[in-house]
Amino acid sequence: MNALANIGRYDVVAEIGRGAMGVVYRAFDPLLDRTVAIKTINMALDLDEIEFYEKRFLIEARAAGGLNHPSIVTIHDIGRCGDMAYMAMEFLDGRELKDLITDGELTLDRALDIAAQVADGLAYAHERGVIHRDIKPGNIMIIGDGRAKITDFGIARMHSADVRTQTGILLGSPRYLSPEQVLGRSPDSRVDVFSLGVILHEMVTGRSPFNGSDIQSVMYQVIHHTPAAPGSINPALPPMLDLIVARALAKSPDDRYASAADMAADLTACREQSAGASDLRLPARGQASSQAGSDGRMPSGERLVARGLAREFDSTAATIRLAAWSGAIGDPDRFAATVGVSRQVIDAALKDAGPAPVRVPSARSALPPSPWSAADRRGMLIAVLIALVVAMLLLVV
Repeated sequence: MNALANIGRYDVVAEIGRGAMGVVYRAFDPLLDRTVAIKTINMALDLDEIEFYEKRFLIEARAAGGLNHPSIVTIHDIGRCGDMAYMAMEFLDGRELKDLITDGELTLDRALDIAAQVADGLAYAHERGVIHRDIKPGNIMIIGDGRAKITDFGIARMHSADVRTQTGILLGSPRYLSPEQVLGRSPDSRVDVFSLGVILHEMVTGRSPFNGSDIQSVMYQVIHHTPAAPGSINPALPPMLDLIVARALAKSPDDRYASAADMAADLTACREQSAGASDLRLPARGQASSQAGSDGRMPSGERLVARGLAREFDSTAATIRLAAWSGAIGDPDRFAATVGVSRQVIDAALKDAGPAPVRVPSARSALPPSPWSAADRRGMLIAVLIALVVAMLLLVV
């Protein structure tokens, strides 16, 4: 059987895309007489890796196949064909959101509607223990009737999966990853909220909130840079939108929306309150004016952090180097167990990262630590003030 002509029972019509996880084909299902999209995963691996990756693929495919929501692409079937594992999904006749942003085809009302639909779909998945982890405009399709469909849930992980599938290391787009993903920490559903916040900011301003000339500067900005409020870039936008974006893009997960459902509710309310500006045409990508300090260039001191990164983020070594430079590794043995690699891999990455930058302490930090806690100091200050008041009263008497 020619894998290019047939995959399982499906007749391949054409290749329609390639991604980090495999190839996507348009195909025909002769049994059910319908067109489908087939995503393939190459399983031509070493023998000791096949069992793990096949198990992970099945877990992820079953997780995606268990989702049934208007804003999530439907998974019809999964299987194996030679060295390939595959998923057969509903075929979507539409356009990727990234193209609509690039071409400037969005209005404020449409952008808020798309974001609310995506948030609804994410809330549904999160309630069932499934995190997407790679939400970006290229994984959101807008079909003819205006519905938004989240694609590529095939790389989702179940909370109950093996620890190696829960690591924050994944193939993703750094501009849309949360700070905890960039740092290689184990994520929860709030990483999808952050990614949707990045997309929302990009839809309404025409530019990414995290810009940079290279991958290191983008990653640094994701961790440290606070993006400009959309309203400061486009004053015609409603003030409530600034609040939604700021909450979604909070660096700490605890400061973000607790759930995608809460974000969806605010997006719907913002859309209702913005009815008068619903036809506001949003800028195409790159048309928004840049502001000083947002071009992604890092001060020389910040480049010390980026120096430990690999040129390509899509690697375990890059994440380990970043974790090493940020001080996130701590116990190497525990970190190795968390990310599912051997201690030897950790040691090699640390050696490649080189020595940590020397930090010059400030005058305050160079002083010996005070034996007094903050509470003790406050108590002492209050006692001194009381003593002064009493002394003044005695002088008056």
